[in-house]
Amino acid sequence: MELKAGQVAVVTGAASGIGFALAEAFARRGLNIVLADVQDDALATATERIAALGVHTLAVKTDVSKEASVQALAQATLDRFGGVHIVCNNAGVGGKGDTWFGPVATWEWVLGVNLWGVVHGVRAFLPHLLQGGHIVNTASIAGLMPGFSAPYDASKHAVVALTETLYNDMITANVPVGVSALCPGWVRTGIMDSHRNWPAELGEAPPDDPLSDIATTHVRRAIDEGMTPAAVAHMVLEAVESGRFWIFPHDDFLAMAVKRWERIAEKLDPEMPEETPGMPPRSQVMAEVQAAIEAMLTGLE
Repeated sequence: MELKAGQVAVVTGAASGIGFALAEAFARRGLNIVLADVQDDALATATERIAALGVHTLAVKTDVSKEASVQALAQATLDRFGGVHIVCNNAGVGGKGDTWFGPVATWEWVLGVNLWGVVHGVRAFLPHLLQGGHIVNTASIAGLMPGFSAPYDASKHAVVALTETLYNDMITANVPVGVSALCPGWVRTGIMDSHRNWPAELGEAPPDDPLSDIATTHVRRAIDEGMTPAAVAHMVLEAVESGRFWIFPHDDFLAMAVKRWERIAEKLDPEMPEETPGMPPRSQVMAEVQAAIEAMLTGLE
């Protein structure tokens, strides 16, 4: 679709990272921006920065895991601007705690934000896009190849699947709504610290998993050295304008996903790759984990 000054773009998770970069990129093209986020102070700061670009803005505190909150976001958008043209369901969290032995609240939080946030976003805004518009759902390369964490991988696989189905449904119904799935690898965001927004309703945040912390250290470094959110946002705008579904900022990760599917086609058992972009060899990480386990067992003697 053609991006024009005066159109309206809604971005969830807009207070930081890819979300803020998307808001800024659309604003620089003259679009008015609705910024949604769950963190009050960061949302206020982000909105001030986007407004300084000379466009109209609206900040709406939104918990995307709650249908009523996202519906309220849609209504606030219509009340302020009378319509919407671009919707970026971008809010996401990384998770916290032990996946298998910790509280189930970790799963509830990650799936609530990463998956249900997209579901609610599509359902709330799609009826208002049927005359023409575009939806961008932020998934991850983890939506095509697991290996990050079970809740995160599961949520992102689901986002890829529902987004592809949405795309096909729009084609089948001949509705002028473009759909894109964003599947990045390492991007310089604060997702590793997303537990700062752990919801009180889920009880006390689970403790850190000392074994997972080993891999987390390496992941943090990979993220710090990753692609800038602005570069990702530029790719998103290009995809919206060209009507392209897949957005893959990292070809090296895409190549790994292709190899995974080649193994699936050959009906081979899953196999974790030895080399992952930005990370030390898997054998090194496994050795570090084993050493930590041995140290823990020694401490119990």
